Amino acid sequence: MSLPPGFLEELRSRVSIAQVVGRAVTWDLRKSNQGKGDLWAPCPFHHEKTASFHVDDRKGYYYCFGCQAKGDALKFIQETQNLGFMEAVETLAREAGMTMPARDPGQRQRDDRRTTLVEVMEKAVRFYRMQLNGAQAAEARAYLDRRGLSAQQRERWEIGFAPDQRQALFQHLTQAGIAPELIIEAGLCATPDGGGAPYDRFRGRIMFPIRDGRERCIAFGGRSMDPNARAKYLNSPETPLFHKGNALFNHAPARNATGKGQPLIVAEGYMDVIALVNAGFEGAVAPLGTAVTEDQLRLMWRLHEEPVIALDGDTAGLRAGLRVADLALPLVTAGQGLRFALLPGGQDPDDLIKAQGAGAMKAVLDRAVPMARLLWDREIQGQVFDSPERRAALDRRLREMLNRITDPNLREHYAEDFRQQRRTLFSGDSGGGFRPGRKGSWDKKGWDKKGGGSTAPLPGTRGSLLAAGAEGADEDLREALILATLFAHPVLITDFDGPLVDLEPRREDHRRLQAVLLAAAHEDPAPSREVLAERAGEALATLHALPHVAIAPMLRPEVAPDFVRNCLTEDFQVLLSRRALKRELNELAAEIEDIPDDTLTWRLGQTAAALDRAGRGASNESTTDLGEDRAELAAQLQSLIDAQVWVKKKRRPGPP
Repeated sequence: MSLPPGFLEELRSRVSIAQVVGRAVTWDLRKSNQGKGDLWAPCPFHHEKTASFHVDDRKGYYYCFGCQAKGDALKFIQETQNLGFMEAVETLAREAGMTMPARDPGQRQRDDRRTTLVEVMEKAVRFYRMQLNGAQAAEARAYLDRRGLSAQQRERWEIGFAPDQRQALFQHLTQAGIAPELIIEAGLCATPDGGGAPYDRFRGRIMFPIRDGRERCIAFGGRSMDPNARAKYLNSPETPLFHKGNALFNHAPARNATGKGQPLIVAEGYMDVIALVNAGFEGAVAPLGTAVTEDQLRLMWRLHEEPVIALDGDTAGLRAGLRVADLALPLVTAGQGLRFALLPGGQDPDDLIKAQGAGAMKAVLDRAVPMARLLWDREIQGQVFDSPERRAALDRRLREMLNRITDPNLREHYAEDFRQQRRTLFSGDSGGGFRPGRKGSWDKKGWDKKGGGSTAPLPGTRGSLLAAGAEGADEDLREALILATLFAHPVLITDFDGPLVDLEPRREDHRRLQAVLLAAAHEDPAPSREVLAERAGEALATLHALPHVAIAPMLRPEVAPDFVRNCLTEDFQVLLSRRALKRELNELAAEIEDIPDDTLTWRLGQTAAALDRAGRGASNESTTDLGEDRAELAAQLQSLIDAQVWVKKKRRPGPP
């Protein structure tokens, strides 16, 4: 059976050889560099103790330095599973989600024709390069001089010129014995709609050859010398050789550069790529006159696990970057992401390098932000979140983004990143400020504890909830009970996803459990208790080991859901109210020097009233109160009153 042109190439681009081989070997992590796709393991084809079997994931090949076994993913499948070639192709195609083509007896003829078309394209490359030295190309050479492209660099990029004549290339190729239909099929010439002699598709343009991953010329890009041209840049049309959504300019050289540790930089056009490479950033590529496609993203990830999208520093550049991010969101996985570098002041890479040099470009790349940050900034840019409705709208948009991430583990990490950004946005709390339960004095460096013994936990309790001591042990215990209850009753998670986001746990294990629950809130149907427990791992087991959690009646599966829902509502209200109260007290302590006397007195009164309400619980019938928390907060408030914070203290005179 013959396969259509490009099928095997696309199959190899979609399947990672590291994943294929990784199912049969154990990688030597000390010798391997997974970030660069450089992997080593004991050879699966002969017995050995040392890791002499090498896989280059970027190039898609393996080689054993012991037994000299070598090949690609297809060869590995054939050898390890005792399959024929077509059986191996079918196996990998299923894995890559590709449909095997139907049998086609004419495929060999088409393969031969593609080979012939490549030969036609190479003849065109030589013709255009020769024309760049002619009299008609004087303006083009002057343009290239202004862009800083030396004669050596023009040779490196095989830059040519298409004369502004109707049939210059057509006549050259037909005189060399090339059939007109081949010239047209290669996309070099076209026929008028009304009939007549073919004409050159590219006229009066600087020509850039476009080569595939095997260094074959498959298309051209042309930059017009006519300022009034309808298209400043023109690419070859779709042909048997060229599909612009599945190709990258500078593909093969960039693959070699990223294999040596260079970053993969995705720029907008040919001149940006040329400027980057000439400045030393050899892993630069560009899409071909169109928005980035899914196929191009997959090609990029084959070259590097985290390409950097270099955005022109204008509104259009930012919009283009956001389109790429939205396209990539369902495709990103662990080890397959994107970063975004925004260039300054409406510049592109070529402009920046010419104006400030390679160092300025490197600084921009070093400041590239992850995709999660770009998406977050879009959602808050120019927004004012001064009402519950606006904050809820932000939460809805974030949930919609999270739902598009197909990798569950990555979705949890994105959710955690968004929660941290959200906490910073809504609370502005950096972790400093007044600490409840301590006595001391406030200065500009924060709350300074005076006197007392060591507060460090004993070795036996370090890391436990008890180690929080007077600074929030009861808060953490209540929080633990809330989390454990939601794990015990997954059907209630969606009812409390809003308060769950606002929970803001202090402990790392609690944040991990919160992330698992919030990820589950977006699943339909809700995952089972067993599935959630597996995702939570040791963190949930530690939670269940706490005595007050182990005996909690709400965790029993037979308890009525309405009772559990009411208990959770009460606990969320009390805990979130208490934390809001603590923030208010922190603000009071921080602002003593700046608040007018009557304002401070009013705020103290309001805080006292809130403390009383929180102590009684959410309702008069509540069976839950703050317990020791209420006493702790009362002591904290009393310390402010005892200090008569509403009375302005006289400042000590400074040195003359």
